[in-house]
Amino acid sequence: MALLKVKFDQKKRVKLAQGLWLMNWLSVLAGIIIFGLGLFLKIELRKRSDMMDNSESHFVPNSLIGMGVLSCVFNSLAGKICYDALDPAKYAKWKPWLKPYLAVCVLFNTVLFLVALCCFLLRGSLESTLAHGLKNGMKFYRDTDTPGRCFMKKTIDTLQIEFKCCGNNGFRDWFEIQWISNRYLDFSSKEVKDRIKSNVDGRYLVDGVPFSCCNPSSPRPCIQYQLTNNSAHYSYDHQTEELNLWVRGCRAALLSYYSNLMNSVGAVTLLVWLFEVTITIGLRYLHTALEGVANPEDPECESEGWLLEKSIPETWKAFLESVKKLGKGNQVEAEGVDAGQAPEAG
Repeated sequence: MALLKVKFDQKKRVKLAQGLWLMNWLSVLAGIIIFGLGLFLKIELRKRSDMMDNSESHFVPNSLIGMGVLSCVFNSLAGKICYDALDPAKYAKWKPWLKPYLAVCVLFNTVLFLVALCCFLLRGSLESTLAHGLKNGMKFYRDTDTPGRCFMKKTIDTLQIEFKCCGNNGFRDWFEIQWISNRYLDFSSKEVKDRIKSNVDGRYLVDGVPFSCCNPSSPRPCIQYQLTNNSAHYSYDHQTEELNLWVRGCRAALLSYYSNLMNSVGAVTLLVWLFEVTITIGLRYLHTALEGVANPEDPECESEGWLLEKSIPETWKAFLESVKKLGKGNQVEAEGVDAGQAPEAG
C-alpha cells in the first residue's frame, strides 16, 4: 500500500509543477547564500590562521561552499524539469531520469543535513586548535627580527585589542614566556642577568604583559609591569586591580565569536535543508502523479501521487534485499574471475 497517497487532477498537477518551479529558483538563491556563508566563514578563519594549530576547521566552510554550488546546479535542473512537466512531449525526455535524480536529491539532502550538524559540533575542534595555536603564537611574539615570524607581534596585539582579551587563558600566561625581544634587554644590567640566571631555560621572564592587554575603560593608567608587586605601585592590590587589564583569555573570546558565527550559519543551513526536503517531496509527488496518468491522451483525467510506493517497513525490506542481491552478484563475478584464472595458473 502506497504511503501518503494524494489524488491529483489536471489543475492540481499544473499548480504543483508551477509551485515547485518557483521554489526551485528560490532554492537557487538559497544555494548562493550557503556559498556566501561558507566563503565568509573561510575568510574569517583565514584571518586568524596563524592562531590555529591545524586546518581541520576549514572542513565546514569548504563543505558549505561545495554544497552551495551543488544546490544551485541541482535546483536549476529541477526548475527546468518542473517547467517541462507541463508539456507531455518535453516531459518524455526527462521521464527515465527522474528516479535517479530523486535518489541523488535524497543523498544531497542527507549530506546537507550532516554539514549543518557539523556547524554546531565544530566547537570542540576549534577549542583544541585555538589552545595550541595561541600558545605557539605567544612564544613567537618577541621574534620581530625573525623572517616568517616578524608579523606575529602585530597579529597578537591586534587580536587582543579587537577582542578585548589577554593571553591564552588569561593575562598570567604572559608571565610564563619571554615576550620581550633580546635586542631590547641590557645584558650588562644586574637585574637582567639575575632574571635570566634564575630561570632554568635562560629566559627573561617578568610579571608583565604587552600594552595591548590594557583596558582603556579602566580609570587608572595601565599598569603593565610588576603586576604582582603591590609595593611597586601606589594604592595598588594585584588581587583587586585586575580590571586594569582584560581579564578574559583570547581562546575564550575567539571561541565565543566563532561559536556564535557557526551557530548562525548552522541555523541558516538547517532552514535551507528543510526547504530542500520540501522540494524533494514535491518532486516525488509530481513524478508519481504524472506516472499515474492512465490515459496520456486525456490530460484532464485524475491520477494518484504518493511518497513511497509501499509502507516504510516494506520499502526498507526491499532495499535490504536489493543490497544483498548486489553483494551476491559481486561475489559470483569474483568467483567467476578466480575460476577462469585457476586453469591458467595450473
